[in-house]
Amino acid sequence: MDFDANIEQLQIAYWKILLTAGPVLGVALAVGLTVGIIQAATSINEATLSFVPKLAIVLVTMGLASTFMLTSLSDYFVHIFDMVAGMR
Repeated sequence: MDFDANIEQLQIAYWKILLTAGPVLGVALAVGLTVGIIQAATSINEATLSFVPKLAIVLVTMGLASTFMLTSLSDYFVHIFDMVAGMR
């Protein structure tokens, strides 16, 4: 493989990482921001108040998006294994 093909494979890998982890991280960010605003508005500084809802909603999001994430990563690994098998 030449340099350009390696760069293309890295771009595909980074894009898959972004597509796989992005929805979960986005939901965690939104929930954390919402709870932080509510805590700032009410002057409640309880650590578990921000952790427990974020954990619950992230777990639900991972459960709902697991089919998409598994399919996306499986397709990527099939692509990688096909490329490795085609090298000679």
